[in-house]
Amino acid sequence: MIVGIPACAKSLGPLGAETPFHQTPARYAQAVLGCVGALPVLIPPLGEPMLGLLDELDGLLVPGSPSNVHPSHYKGGDSETPDLHDLERDHTTLPLIRAAIAGGIPVLAICRGIQELNVALGGSLFQRVHVQPGMSDHRGGPGAHEIRYGPKHPVTVSGSLARLVQADRIEVNSLHGQAIDRLGAGLVVEARAPDGTIEAVAMPSARGWLLGVQWHPEWAFAANPHSVAIFTAFGDACRIRRRDRAATDRRGG
Repeated sequence: MIVGIPACAKSLGPLGAETPFHQTPARYAQAVLGCVGALPVLIPPLGEPMLGLLDELDGLLVPGSPSNVHPSHYKGGDSETPDLHDLERDHTTLPLIRAAIAGGIPVLAICRGIQELNVALGGSLFQRVHVQPGMSDHRGGPGAHEIRYGPKHPVTVSGSLARLVQADRIEVNSLHGQAIDRLGAGLVVEARAPDGTIEAVAMPSARGWLLGVQWHPEWAFAANPHSVAIFTAFGDACRIRRRDRAATDRRGG
């Protein structure tokens, strides 16, 4: 099996001599290989030409990132985080997500990924959750990764996700500045934080398996049974996708 992971566009190097890179944290590929049971392949953020890769994929994992979806994609007005955007990724992931859903390809969207999923389907975002009345600060804060990615708050879980993790309340980490505001077409809420922030969505009408989560299940996934359940379900859906593709190929299209 092959799972595609869209990469971010980064500029690295001394000031004035930045070199463009395409990258994403290694833990996403490690979770795909170690728990999904698939080969991870990074998708360069080169726009709509990347749609040509979808026919070769058994699943799409849309990862998190420090960058934010640009508000121009959801008529959100001026950017409140002008230094935290990645337009190359936006122009790649949004069409990829729409095409993957249309093609019945399993989709797992994490952190920035759930925000991209929502925007791709016509929804909108809170640009800064922590300034919204009655909402908490969901950013990770200072400290070592082990602290920043540790459990931060509970979420109430419902629907297919509750059946998947076999619980109606779980503890999750929290490292996001943006979150879903208006829900995208076809999405249903499957988890909320205590302040009402949407923490997970599914799409019952999708041809293929689809789940978006606002937290990071890929962090230390092997030690968290709820994370293992999510990645295992994604892997099962990818295997079904691969089986169906093989059957179609045997029938000659």
